[in-house]
Amino acid sequence: TAGDAFRGELAALRRRLGAGVSLAEAEATARYGLINAIVARTEQRAPRQVTYGDRLDRITNHPVIGSLLFLLVMAAVFQAVFSWATPLMNLIAGATAALGEGVRGLLPEGALASLIVDGVIAGVGGVIVFLPQILILFAFIIFLEDSGYMPRVAFMVDRLMRSVGLSGQSFIPMLSSFACAVPGIMATRVIPDRRDRLATILAAPFMTCSARLPVYALLIAAFVPARHFLGGLVNLQGLVMLGLYMLGILGGVLTALLLKRTVLRGPTPTFMIELPPYRLPNWRSMLLKLVDRGRVFLVRAGTLIFSVAILVWALAYFPRPSAIGAGYAAERDTIEASTLSVTERDRRLATLHAAEAGAYLEQSWLGRLGQFVTPVFAPLGWDWKVSAAVIASFPAREVVIAVLGTIYSVGDQGDNSEGALRERLQTATRADGSLVYTVPMAVGLLIFYVFCLQCAATIAVIRRETNSLRWPAFAWVYMTGLGYLGALLAYQLGS
Repeated sequence: TAGDAFRGELAALRRRLGAGVSLAEAEATARYGLINAIVARTEQRAPRQVTYGDRLDRITNHPVIGSLLFLLVMAAVFQAVFSWATPLMNLIAGATAALGEGVRGLLPEGALASLIVDGVIAGVGGVIVFLPQILILFAFIIFLEDSGYMPRVAFMVDRLMRSVGLSGQSFIPMLSSFACAVPGIMATRVIPDRRDRLATILAAPFMTCSARLPVYALLIAAFVPARHFLGGLVNLQGLVMLGLYMLGILGGVLTALLLKRTVLRGPTPTFMIELPPYRLPNWRSMLLKLVDRGRVFLVRAGTLIFSVAILVWALAYFPRPSAIGAGYAAERDTIEASTLSVTERDRRLATLHAAEAGAYLEQSWLGRLGQFVTPVFAPLGWDWKVSAAVIASFPAREVVIAVLGTIYSVGDQGDNSEGALRERLQTATRADGSLVYTVPMAVGLLIFYVFCLQCAATIAVIRRETNSLRWPAFAWVYMTGLGYLGALLAYQLGS
């Protein structure tokens, strides 16, 4: 093997020959300089005509105008996500509620009816209702990719990425992570430098994937007023959604900056990308991609979320202490034997039924687990139901919708037991009668889901791509800690 003296002499020779640049760069510069000189002597070219695409590139590639244009485009996308999806979401929600009521009417009251209605239909249906929003979002993203606009965005953000020690080459994996972090992390294989690849891998999970969208949509629709501005063109809910996406991007960028300034310190890489011509996307190709995205979401809802919904239902339904049933049965007999009016008797029976369901839920295995971990999450304003739902969603964050749907269906303590999950969250109360989901608590929960790493598949692919347990463990602790801290600050300061 070569000694240190030889390697030092070889490095000095390379620096002298390259005159401060790498030999590969010097060779490429010399080669293309020679080619251009030969072409200039043998070819005559007419002045290049300025095309429509060139004029458009002057706008989209401008550091200021292009950045503002990108923000406006994304803002318009999120406005459409909320405005266009509402009718379809209401249709799916209505169909889910009707299906649940129909099945409940066909089956005798008991564990089987509760499993199908409160577990499967309420759990899985609560997630599927967000399919229109996901499809609308991805339709816009696919359109922007196929039209040639997204490569311009990658070129434009190269300057921003270089300021944190990366390049526009890291933007492509991060962009892929808006669909799912798993292919985004796998796309980092094209980054040659190991330190840059690691920094991009650890920043990619901050990008808002499709699994976060149902959580955002549920909480925003429940706690952000549907106010419109500029004659109805801008709605507040869409702006909040955009803000959450920007917060995730900021978290990823600052994480990359922190890593590149500390444990992954190294030179900033160069970046080259081909800018394809602008073109009208092929609608058939767009439709095929959109169908594939929808299929992935539905398969996930029909497998993972279905399984978790049944598991959570079992934990929330069992055990059924006989003492609770006997106590409420005696109260029910007293009300039915009273001389109250029919309306008042029905109201009291409905309230008693809801209280009985809440008592069963509180004594269930899920209730006991939630109450056990509540002290950890109490500073965030979470009650035991929220704590249990968040813990159950660590394998996949969108599972929280199914878990909340199952919990509030099995043990709803309000008068609107047949209402939508959004309405149940708005009216959920603690034992002292105070609301659980206040605005500071809901904001903190949103921030928690922006940062927290709740995806077993992402952790597994980080383990595979880094060939180490250290980096996925660091990513989970770091992101979960950020989520907890953000939720804590939002709740404590907001309250």
